[in-house]
Amino acid sequence: MPVCAAFCTASLADVLPLEVVGVRVEMPSNQPIVLLRETDGERYLPIWIGASEASAIAFAQQGVTPPRPLTHDLMRDIVAALESSLVEVQITDLSDGVFYAVLVFEGGVEVSARPSDAIALALRTQSPVVGAEAVLDEAGLNLPSEDEDEVEKFREFLDHVSPEDFESEDEPDSDA
Repeated sequence: MPVCAAFCTASLADVLPLEVVGVRVEMPSNQPIVLLRETDGERYLPIWIGASEASAIAFAQQGVTPPRPLTHDLMRDIVAALESSLVEVQITDLSDGVFYAVLVFEGGVEVSARPSDAIALALRTQSPVVGAEAVLDEAGLNLPSEDEDEVEKFREFLDHVSPEDFESEDEPDSDA
């Protein structure tokens, strides 16, 4: 039985390393996003995510250790218990407004995943996140150097936001 959907790819030709800038709430929709940035470039990649995934990413970035493992902590522990490792997370595709990702494990095993779950796991395993250049070409946003003040303000916001800021009773869970 294959573990990977049609969007998995054993070798993306052109991938770019990405940094997880953090999570924020997009106004006026109140929808959380995770913001990725090209490590060696100026483009940012916003991906709309669910509130629980936003919390999971924020927890990992802030180094919060829950008393009992949450889902992504459990996933990390299962990978370790199986004596494997997550080699990288690939943001592979954008189709009809939905982003796709692949978890690449030791030995070349690939598993299709939502980008938010993949990023939350990557942060917990200190694994790199890369994005297909085609995805960045389609959905990446260029921020000229004069917007660095805005980026700094966003980073300051991330330093003071808590995962509870992303909780809501009726949360969409789409990665779209």
